[in-house]
Amino acid sequence: MSIRKLAVVGATGAVGKIVLDEIERQGLKFDELKLLASPRSLGKKVEFAGQQLEVGLLEPSAFRDVDLVIASTPDEVAAEFLPWAVEQGATVVDESAFFRMHPDVPLVIPEVNPEAAFRHQGIIASPNCSTTQMVVALKPLLDAAGLRRVIVSSYQAVSGAGLAAQTELEMHTKARLQGNPQPADIFQHEIAFNLIPQIGSHKQDGFTSEEMKMVRETHKIFGDDTIAVNATCVRVPVMIGHSESIYCETKQPLTLEQIQELFRSAPGVTLVDDLAAKKYPMPLDCAGKPDVFVGRVRKDLYEPNGISFWCVSDNLRKGAATNAVQIGKLLSEKLSDVSA
Repeated sequence: MSIRKLAVVGATGAVGKIVLDEIERQGLKFDELKLLASPRSLGKKVEFAGQQLEVGLLEPSAFRDVDLVIASTPDEVAAEFLPWAVEQGATVVDESAFFRMHPDVPLVIPEVNPEAAFRHQGIIASPNCSTTQMVVALKPLLDAAGLRRVIVSSYQAVSGAGLAAQTELEMHTKARLQGNPQPADIFQHEIAFNLIPQIGSHKQDGFTSEEMKMVRETHKIFGDDTIAVNATCVRVPVMIGHSESIYCETKQPLTLEQIQELFRSAPGVTLVDDLAAKKYPMPLDCAGKPDVFVGRVRKDLYEPNGISFWCVSDNLRKGAATNAVQIGKLLSEKLSDVSA
C-alpha cells in the first residue's frame, strides 16, 4: 500500500531538497506529492524524478487529505504549522527541535528504535544531527554489552547552521587568504581557519544547548537516563559532515574483534578502519552518503570496558533528510503489512 498524498514542507530549503532526493533514492511510494514552503517560495519550480513541480503555500488548507508530512522548518514554523496537519488527520515527521522532547512525541531513528514510531499521536520527531550519528554507532555496543558512560567531542560542519553559514565560511576563507578578514555574522566568531567551541546558547553548568541536546536525546532514544553522557560540541571550518570522537564504557567487556564485528554488521553503519593503510572516515569522503561511518576503533589501555572510536556522517543526510524519509518509509511499510 502506498501513501496516497505526501507533503514535503520546506521543500526549497537545503534539507528539503535532499528530502526529495532521499524519497526517490529510498523508493518511498506515494500517489501524489505536494511541495509546501513560505510565501517567498510560492510558485517556484523544484525538480523531482525528472519533473518540475510547483511549490504551494504552507497554510492550514494545504494539509487537506494529506496522509504523511515530512517537514524541514525552523522551530517556530513547526510549532505553528504542524499541529494543523495533525488536526486534519496527517502523520508528521518533523525535523525541527521543537517537538523532540515532548513526552508524547516519539524521537525516532529507524536503525535504533523503530518500534517507537508506532506510538505517535500525530507527530514523530527526528533527532538532532549530532545525536543521530552517535546513537546509531552506539546502538550495537548497547545491545551487546550495555552502556554506562559516553564522552563525545563533536566537530560539526557549518552546514548544520544553514546555507548562509556555508556562504559565510566561503567568504571568510577568501577574505583571510586575501589578507582582509571580515567580521562574523552567522557565527559568534570568524569561522575560517578557526574552531569555535560553542554551538548553541548557554544552557546549564557551562554546557551549550547543542551539548544538552546530545545528552537528553540520547536518554530518550535509548530509554535510559542512567547512561552518563558528556558532550563538547565544536564548530569547524568544514562544509558538510559532522565528525565525532567518542569514548564509551560498556557494562560488560568486549574484545576488539567483537567490537569491530558489531560495527561491521550494524544496520546503517559502515566500518572504515585500517590505520596502517591510512583509511578512516573523513568528511570529504562521507559527504553525500546516507550511512554513519566508523573508524579508529580502539580498546582503552587502562579500562577493560572502555572503547574509543571516530564517527563521521553527512549531517544533511543521515543527520536530517535521510532519517526523516526512513521514518516515512517505516510507516509506509507498516501500512503495507496491515493491508496485506
